[in-house]
Amino acid sequence: MFSRDRWDEILEALNANKFRTFLTAFGVFWGITILVLLLALTNGLKNGVTADFGNFATNSMFMWTQGTSKPYKGLPKGRYFNYKIDDVAAIKSEIPNLKYVSPRNQLGGYNGANNVIRGTKSGAFEIYGDYPEFIKQRPMDILQGRFISYSDIEAKRKICVIGTGVVKGLYDKDETVLGTYIKINGVNFLVVGTFKMSNSQGDGEQDASTIYMPFTTFGQAFNRGENVGWMAITAVDDVSITSVKQQIFDLMKFRHKVDPTDDRAIGHFDLSEQFGRINGLFSILSLVGYFVGALVLMSGIIGISNIMLIVVKERTKEIGVRRALGASPWSIKSQILQESLILTILSGMVGISFAALVIWVMNSILDNVGPVDNFANPSVSMQVVFTALIILIVSGVLAGLIPANSATKMKPVDALRIE
Repeated sequence: MFSRDRWDEILEALNANKFRTFLTAFGVFWGITILVLLLALTNGLKNGVTADFGNFATNSMFMWTQGTSKPYKGLPKGRYFNYKIDDVAAIKSEIPNLKYVSPRNQLGGYNGANNVIRGTKSGAFEIYGDYPEFIKQRPMDILQGRFISYSDIEAKRKICVIGTGVVKGLYDKDETVLGTYIKINGVNFLVVGTFKMSNSQGDGEQDASTIYMPFTTFGQAFNRGENVGWMAITAVDDVSITSVKQQIFDLMKFRHKVDPTDDRAIGHFDLSEQFGRINGLFSILSLVGYFVGALVLMSGIIGISNIMLIVVKERTKEIGVRRALGASPWSIKSQILQESLILTILSGMVGISFAALVIWVMNSILDNVGPVDNFANPSVSMQVVFTALIILIVSGVLAGLIPANSATKMKPVDALRIE
């Protein structure tokens, strides 16, 4: 029940020594600020590192061929082989739980020799031959036109989709892009779409300087035939690609007469495995943040508990009078607990607000200066805020518990004798 007299007593007690109250509250303020900022910085590091995955579907892997390390069935060690388009069909039909299997080929390289010309302008760009489902593995925003379609694949149309970096390098500002032609290694291609990578960061400039064309067109135009440079393979959502990748390796070794024990012949990069390791690392860092923040906060709570013991000592005679007039032990205890709780929650809420301000300033700076390597969007969720509030409430009760018990153990006669 609300009691104005009780609140007046609590405020009077807290205002009796303002400087002492401020120093006591500062410990809790600083502890909760450190806790929230540590978690925000950890989240910022996580966002920055995971952005290096380029928004690629994280339940995926890349797979390519390497030289064999063992002789097999009369074939020598050190033999090189290529995947074929038939391998893609075999993987899709014989390996369950796969969502996408995208064959890929590449021409040129970022910052390499000029390989694309339009009029008097030229540039060095990455050229990829892909299938339509690749856009589902690595999402991108189509700004104009469209992406590759299966009708393009079947008809081997000489069309392409270009990134914003290509548009900037080959076209004047506000110039029409769709329906124009660019020449790639001497072959003309019709531009049917422009794109930018969704939430691109890290290698965003490289992503923007990319050109996609139908896989079949790529093979015909650049004499790759049925060869596949590498594959991007994504498992269904409830199955990790890590759990099925060995089946894929075994199938490819069988089809290309590679020793089943030759682990070097097939190279791969497991995004799911790497992403899991990173998530595990940042889970540990979050626990460390909670631990360190809790230790700093604990020092503030101990300070509040010590100050409340001093307050109880200073008010011994007052407590004795109240007990002599019939105040119950719970009445005395509840007042001490309320004072501790209010001091803790108020200072903690100020700490959370201050931490939120610092996080806002950090994000504003990042927005102005642009992306920073391995760091992006430091923030905390509402769950963290609620957790901090629960910690404050529990801490406030614990800080006042010992002083409250000390106050109720006094006998009225003994308390009144103290000068």
